[in-house]
Amino acid sequence: MADETRKEEQQQKNITPEEEIFRQRKDKLMRLRQEEGYDPFQQDHWEVKHTLSYIKEKYSFLKDEEWSEDEIRTAGRVMILRRHGKTAFATFEDEHDRLQLCFQFDLLGETDYTFFKKWVDAGDFLGIIGVPFRTQRGELTIAVKKFCLLSKALRPMPEKWHGLKDMEVRYRQRYIDMIANPEVRDTFRKRTKIIQTFRRVLDDHGSLEVQTPILSTIAGGANARPFITHHNTLDIDMYLRIATELYLKRLVVGMLGRVYEIGQQFRNEGMDMKHNPEFTSLEVYWPYANYNDMMDLAEEIIVACADELGGRIINYQGTEINLNPPFRRATMTELVTEHTGIDFSTVTDEEARRQAAIRGLEVKPSDTRFDILPVFFEEYVEEELIQPTFVLGHPTVISPLSKRNKENPDITDRFELFINAWEFANAFSELNDPLDQRERFMDQEKKKDEGDEESHPFDEDFVNALEYGLPPTGGMGIGIDRTVMLLTNSKSIRDVILFPTMKPKD
Repeated sequence: MADETRKEEQQQKNITPEEEIFRQRKDKLMRLRQEEGYDPFQQDHWEVKHTLSYIKEKYSFLKDEEWSEDEIRTAGRVMILRRHGKTAFATFEDEHDRLQLCFQFDLLGETDYTFFKKWVDAGDFLGIIGVPFRTQRGELTIAVKKFCLLSKALRPMPEKWHGLKDMEVRYRQRYIDMIANPEVRDTFRKRTKIIQTFRRVLDDHGSLEVQTPILSTIAGGANARPFITHHNTLDIDMYLRIATELYLKRLVVGMLGRVYEIGQQFRNEGMDMKHNPEFTSLEVYWPYANYNDMMDLAEEIIVACADELGGRIINYQGTEINLNPPFRRATMTELVTEHTGIDFSTVTDEEARRQAAIRGLEVKPSDTRFDILPVFFEEYVEEELIQPTFVLGHPTVISPLSKRNKENPDITDRFELFINAWEFANAFSELNDPLDQRERFMDQEKKKDEGDEESHPFDEDFVNALEYGLPPTGGMGIGIDRTVMLLTNSKSIRDVILFPTMKPKD
């Protein structure tokens, strides 16, 4: 018996403060049900007539110690409780704002005030009926006349320990993050506004939103490693999509017109401040358009989003970025020349390999200057593209789905939009020659056989679709997560994804 007592005491010593509060509140819930016959989890409705933001605006005119005669009806969560004898104050929050509540013995009466004092804790949801007034210290407050306990919080609010700062916990338990940090809720509301703006701009241009498969037998549309799963009934491996491009272009072949899709893509690659294995992007395809039209569209979307959130001159992590159009347009060759002095429009393949070797850049003996140009661009140019810049003239060897340039078939009519040294958009005049597309897929197959896991797979059905005729088409993808990061001044992509990918704790 003594051993059991010592074991129980040891367990109690090892319990965390949070777990002890959980234990106490769970016990309180049991007693509330037994002593009062009241179960807060059985409450299923409360009419909310007034939000806290409305109340703050409506009654801002009240002077110190002035009371309104209006009765308001609202609901929210008790965040902080301060009890003082026969009066208690609470910091009260709904989805958008916070306000002070005042619970008074004289106004509530003995029964209700005793119930409040005994059973209500920080974190609980309450329905409130009361009147607004301004305290002697000038704080707008709701004097509570009636209340209803709508839900009980068994765990303590993060404010108990002065807010939630642990980023690991914030990402894993986003619900706690949003309770503790209202600015996080604001970020995700802005994210929704940005996506709505994307849709509004595209809809105004007569584009049709569609949904294409997430599961497919071929992971095409980009050069990336896919996630592989298995379909039990068909007994085949399938892939989570890495892009929506090839399906959307099939729809253009099918004469659906201008189409776009906003949705999740999945790439089995690294994770860092700018990359999450599951991310959200826009892809849009317009028949009878080219990559110049897509540049104009990208500019319009980014500017519209900036306008929606308050301005085109933004400050991202201490760097001022000007989103006023027009954005700069320059070729990859011009930019590499600017930053290295090497002109890849005239340099020989041999000289390009020599210059790469001098700089310690890894290239193959068989690489041409068109293979090496993007290596120089990534090494010396990308980090310098802080202000919005459309980078044009990508080599054909790295653009298997792009239309060749009429004057120079070694480059394509393609662009990437860079802001803050990040790639935001990738677009091109779509390759619609089925014979050329077949050859490029075959070239990608060779690279895959040589060990390049990110080479584009051969999609026979897509080539078949092109053989029915794809009109001249402009297509583009824009990263929505990075757009949200930029416009909300968020440091990491995890800050703008509600539930980012995390390694299991155990």
